[in-house]
Amino acid sequence: MPGTGSDADFARRAFGPACAARGVAFVAVEPDPRAVVASYRAALDAAARTGPVLAAGISLGAAVAVEWVIDNPDTAVGVIAALPAWTGADTAGCPATLSAAVTAAALRAEGLDPVLARMRAGSPAWLAEALTQSWTALWPDLPAALEEVAGYAWPSPETLAALRVPATVVTAVDDPVHPHTVAGDWAARIPDCVVHRITLAELGSDPSVLGERGFSRSGSGYPQVEEAGKRKRASA
Repeated sequence: MPGTGSDADFARRAFGPACAARGVAFVAVEPDPRAVVASYRAALDAAARTGPVLAAGISLGAAVAVEWVIDNPDTAVGVIAALPAWTGADTAGCPATLSAAVTAAALRAEGLDPVLARMRAGSPAWLAEALTQSWTALWPDLPAALEEVAGYAWPSPETLAALRVPATVVTAVDDPVHPHTVAGDWAARIPDCVVHRITLAELGSDPSVLGERGFSRSGSGYPQVEEAGKRKRASA
């Protein structure tokens, strides 16, 4: 599941190659900008009807993955949480929340093109290209999507502690919108969790680093998902 203002294409590039290499069925979720969180949860519900689910998400997608897995203990087998943005409902200091609110207000006041131009001028080329694609596709409902995220209550410490499946957190140590300290907090609170650190340059060079690091766990990894992949390859 993609992050705020992003799309299925980026999620596909982030997680698809690692799943393909392991023979794991993969679905990249396209957010409904009029109901982002609900569309993510609906996609996870649909996936659960076909077999065990390893929920993987970026930023907002990571938070929804954690919450859905806790609510669906019988079908969820793991979580890959990339670039978590915050812990808890008090988001006054959350850079992602502030960015979403400011961007939504600017879009409503100025329209898409001027805001896109400023975003492109202030972003790395890979991010500018990805967001230009997704923002254009989400328009004219993009402001509503950003406002939903700006009002979102991120998983509480208690929620993170309630996760009972293996989890991997992937953080970019130089990402100001998704602070690496938040990833460390998530990893410390989730009972069975490892954390992998990358840089934004690595992410921009090849988004599939999120999936590869997400599957890289010491110990048992995600045994049910990986075993399903082995059976698929053996029968192919």
